[in-house]
Amino acid sequence: MSAPSMADEPRRVQITADGMSGRIVIDGTDLSKHLRGFALEHSVGGPPTLVLYANAHHGLQFEGVAHVIVGEQQDPGQTVAAFLANIDPAALSRAALNRNDLDGTPHELTRAMLMTLTNMALGKAGG
Repeated sequence: MSAPSMADEPRRVQITADGMSGRIVIDGTDLSKHLRGFALEHSVGGPPTLVLYANAHHGLQFEGVAHVIVGEQQDPGQTVAAFLANIDPAALSRAALNRNDLDGTPHELTRAMLMTLTNMALGKAGG
């Protein structure tokens, strides 16, 4: 059995932010000085979800009930490294060599591989 978290029950939340500074109060407690930022998400049919981590917002105000999740912002380098670790080198070579924008210029294969990886990261099939 896991310990209860702030996300188990909606909490009373008040947010004021002007892009440079902000104030986040949860259940009457100002947590602003303990946070680097936040994200506020909402789907129809339920209370908003407040994720606490670094994420600047400009001119946001919110007061209401929200599920609160304390998250950790992931290092983008780790995300990229994990993506690259899952690339099949043979598939990357085939996809890059099959591109129709190869032009015979220096470093064309490297450029084609980088474009292929970019397309793969964006979910474009086949690179």
